[in-house]
Amino acid sequence: MAPYCADDKKYDVVARVTAYFEKCQKEGKQLLGQAIHNVVTVNGVRITLADGTWGLIRASSNKPSLVVVVESPIGEQNMRAMFDLLDKHLASYAEIGEYDQKLES
Repeated sequence: MAPYCADDKKYDVVARVTAYFEKCQKEGKQLLGQAIHNVVTVNGVRITLADGTWGLIRASSNKPSLVVVVESPIGEQNMRAMFDLLDKHLASYAEIGEYDQKLES
């Protein structure tokens, strides 16, 4: 899934998203009612929760967009919940546009 984000803005947006989730982890905030297990900041930001559910946001290398990937070893409900969480966070950035495709709740 890839929401539009201009090439000259996407890396700054990813840096701000990364800083937000790093702060959440540092402050011990929970996401989806769970502890943040880790935040990996290589090539974007990947947030993994205690149950293994994870979400990734990174800048696309070949088009003006971000890339959003979510997965959960627990089940589809947790995967969709992670997408909804990331989607709502991205919606707070004026630079984010429409997705090329999107998980629907």
